[in-house]
Amino acid sequence: MKPGAQAEQVAAQFLQKNGLRLIQRNFRCRFGEIDLILRDGETLIFAEVRQRSRGDFGGAAASIDAHKQRRLILTAQHYLASLPRIPPCRFDAVLLDAADNVEWVKNAFEV
Repeated sequence: MKPGAQAEQVAAQFLQKNGLRLIQRNFRCRFGEIDLILRDGETLIFAEVRQRSRGDFGGAAASIDAHKQRRLILTAQHYLASLPRIPPCRFDAVLLDAADNVEWVKNAFEV
């Protein structure tokens, strides 16, 4: 299993243990990719998974810059266009270090 896929697996298991229901992995469209799409009650969660082996340059959270956020938003809008109604949504980040310690950042950025 590739390191990114392993990180996504760890993140998905963590989120499911915390009550979220996995809807889809690796949703892709021409705008980009969303690692995990989940449900938290009525809220649809678009989760970005990041793993960094070192803390240099701000660690995993710093890698979700404004450009990445724009791509995630466009990709989420594309996904939402396929739904019969748009539920409440949020963007979460799941950050892992080299030892697979998980930090879950709810509502990681505002839209």
